[in-house]
Amino acid sequence: MISGRRAALALGLVLLAAACTTAPRPPAPGPAPQPGLVAPPIPPPVPPGGPAPGAPAALPGWDHEDHLSAFNAWVEGCRVARDAAARVQCDRAMHIRQTSKPVTPSMARAFFESGFVVIAAETADGGAGLLTAYFAPEYQARRSPGGEFDMPVLAPPPGWTRGQVLPERAVIEAAPPTRPLAWMRAEDLFFMQIQGSGYLTFEDGSKARAAYAADNGRPFTGIARPMTERGLLPQNGTSGEAIRGWLAAHRGPEAREVMALNARYIFFSLDPDDGGDPNGAAGIPLPARRAIAVDPTHWRYGDLVWIHADGGNLIGARGSYQGLVVALDTGSAIRGPVRADLYMGRGAEAGEEAGAVRHPLRMWRLVPRS
Repeated sequence: MISGRRAALALGLVLLAAACTTAPRPPAPGPAPQPGLVAPPIPPPVPPGGPAPGAPAALPGWDHEDHLSAFNAWVEGCRVARDAAARVQCDRAMHIRQTSKPVTPSMARAFFESGFVVIAAETADGGAGLLTAYFAPEYQARRSPGGEFDMPVLAPPPGWTRGQVLPERAVIEAAPPTRPLAWMRAEDLFFMQIQGSGYLTFEDGSKARAAYAADNGRPFTGIARPMTERGLLPQNGTSGEAIRGWLAAHRGPEAREVMALNARYIFFSLDPDDGGDPNGAAGIPLPARRAIAVDPTHWRYGDLVWIHADGGNLIGARGSYQGLVVALDTGSAIRGPVRADLYMGRGAEAGEEAGAVRHPLRMWRLVPRS
């Protein structure tokens, strides 16, 4: 959930469907695996000097990772980690950054290979999980209603408490607006609610960040499946851009009736736009393409994770995603031990890519050595 989190409702627009040189040491005993995390099977023997079982160097695609980029992302987020071993490695990374000018790719790789061992995450049936993606959207907005800008951005109701159940989306939208913060196109607000936050540009050129502030306590329901069942979109044409395009083309009662299938509603607060990326649920800015939202019952903020996802089947999908990422966010639609939502960054280009991510996923946790 970007900041408080967007109810991460499908962090990634595809969720509308329900949218990284030294020889490693032998693995040392690490913390007990969390639920859903199991020790990987012992691989076949490796040649002398090859990676040891459970070593980062044995991960698929490890040799092609940008280890320096991953190192920088982990250093920025490792302070949120709670366990003692992670703090040891965080301190070590901080020391490397402070004393090595500059940190080189080989130094970053050596840090990971000497400081972590690998544990595979598994689903209950041993099959692949799911990778989706999300982004920080940027939208046009108005200070007062007019024309296409007829949907209010609402502040939380007075006295709202977390977990409180409020009326469904359709009821809230039909009521006279109170305390409107801004006005947007209906489909833009709908997608910003899915993401949980966004950036608004007003007619005078001023900008603001709309941050998640509350929700109506209703479960998230994806609209992609009912749209395909009704023949509104083809089966493999439910990317975020496709859904958004249909809603814009049918703006009015028809689009609102489809959007009402998702009863969940998000309220916002407006803050100045600092030009950076939004905070995740861990409370720190999300590094683009290096942060994921995870299920907190299986993962912890600050966990270092290797993702390997191939075979996206949505129109416009890239072939694969692979590399080191940091668990810094969460959301109500992200459930299970092999489930991740990859933060793509800010703006339309990031959004276009995020909307086409729906890839079978494998995940490994890099467990810090103490």
